[in-house]
Amino acid sequence: MTPQAGRTQECGRGQAIVRLTQARAYLEVAELVGAEEDELANDNVTAALAVLAGIAAADAACCATVGRRSRGQDHRQAIGLIEQAGADGKTLGKALGRLLDLKDGAHYGMVFVGAQQAKSALRNASMLVDGAARLLT
Repeated sequence: MTPQAGRTQECGRGQAIVRLTQARAYLEVAELVGAEEDELANDNVTAALAVLAGIAAADAACCATVGRRSRGQDHRQAIGLIEQAGADGKTLGKALGRLLDLKDGAHYGMVFVGAQQAKSALRNASMLVDGAARLLT
């Protein structure tokens, strides 16, 4: 296993199941919000929830396969960990990176996330949730 820079925490299957459950809940709510008509506010909320879903799913995948999850301030550290998570690790790492590119704008910014970005965030979050679920079966 490649050593990781930054802070990590040991975890296992039990924690992976909890984080996957949380990821699914975030994704479900993101999809519900995304279906609403108030696109200006809802695209931001959809993207923000999709980012949370992706981070939780990445934790689940990492706990299930690597036995560690990222606990540092920089969420991008998790990309290196998830890339080690099975055959799809590189693909999952790219999906997480795309979500993290939206994180600051969706969570803290005054610039609104557009409809296409929100849809992309949902796709990437779904990819991570599905990937984590496969790793736990």
